[in-house]
Amino acid sequence: MIKKFLDLGMQPLANKYLKKKNKIEKTKEQFYHLEVGFNPKIKLVSILNTIPAKKMFDDNYPYRSSMSRTMLLSFKKLAKKIINSYNPNFILEIGSNDGSLIKNFDKKKVICVEPCKNLAKITKKMGYKTYESFWNMRLAKKIKSKIKKIDLIYSSNTLSHINNLNSVFESITNILSNDGILIIEDPSLLDCLKKVSYDQFYNEHIYVFSLLSINNLIKKYKLEVFNIEKLNIHGGSLRYYIKKTSNKKYKVSKKVIVQLNKELRHGINKFSTYIKFKNKVENSKEKLNKFFLKLKGKNKKIIGYGATAKSSTVLNYCKVKNETLDYFLDTTPGKAGKYMPGTHIYIKSYSKRLLNRADYAFLGAWNFKKEIFNKEKQYIKRGGKFITHVPIPRII
Repeated sequence: MIKKFLDLGMQPLANKYLKKKNKIEKTKEQFYHLEVGFNPKIKLVSILNTIPAKKMFDDNYPYRSSMSRTMLLSFKKLAKKIINSYNPNFILEIGSNDGSLIKNFDKKKVICVEPCKNLAKITKKMGYKTYESFWNMRLAKKIKSKIKKIDLIYSSNTLSHINNLNSVFESITNILSNDGILIIEDPSLLDCLKKVSYDQFYNEHIYVFSLLSINNLIKKYKLEVFNIEKLNIHGGSLRYYIKKTSNKKYKVSKKVIVQLNKELRHGINKFSTYIKFKNKVENSKEKLNKFFLKLKGKNKKIIGYGATAKSSTVLNYCKVKNETLDYFLDTTPGKAGKYMPGTHIYIKSYSKRLLNRADYAFLGAWNFKKEIFNKEKQYIKRGGKFITHVPIPRII
């Protein structure tokens, strides 16, 4: 039985940015109760109230991995490693987005799976075979009937979006060759707990994985993690290298044991750890609101930087609206001219001129802090400051 430990209140769908018409017709905006729980049996953390996938991943999905230089460099580095270490004949990517990873590979060796029509259109135009579909057993069998040997399956920040994990791993096991490799990467639960980054929880992030929970999930499909990498992207992620247990080609790395021990030392397997986390989240909310109140009392102009899905959780939980943040700046096509979900803070197309008007910028995209700070050296030099809520609300 799943035990609830965190209540983040009523939340909108985090990637549903509103046009003016939608903003006026508030009844059309969907809200759900964002509660988070812990499964003591398999040590898995998940949100308790899920939204149907078709309502989240549609023809207008806004996230583009190519908009981040950090992500592009990460994918390029991984592609090089995949070619040098595994040299696969055929690669399947589940959740290919706008092709940021697969563009590093030969078109004849790649299959893309992407349910969002607007994103699938991009990789099709690039010349890659793309299935505009959700990942499931039926699709796996369809692909297997055409390509007998899939050597490598990759998925970045996608499997945590799929409600039925049994279907996910069963279909992957069905299509993956006996000596094939599955590589998945998702936000790290350990990092989430340490950084009090409760914004990792929103409607699309049904699960936040740990190595411990991944091990428990995949063992019944005769899969095992044989290597692991810690990544700084998305606020701290883990990249899991997984093989079939019958595959003796790859030995289990010591890094897997090290990571597991880190998680156990932190108490990731104990419910009491999550109660402590809940208390830290509630304290974070209180401090952030006091922080904003103090700055507004001094007539400081505060804006948002990066109109992310993560920031939607923070803003709605802390009830931060346009009385506090004048507007958001964002570089993503399709977000400018719209309003943040729930809070209805206006989003403007990024420009240095608009940034320079602000005394403070709240980092909605705090997970790309390094990239942002390199980009905004002049803003910082002239006295502009950034605000973050992780691990505690502060000026950085």
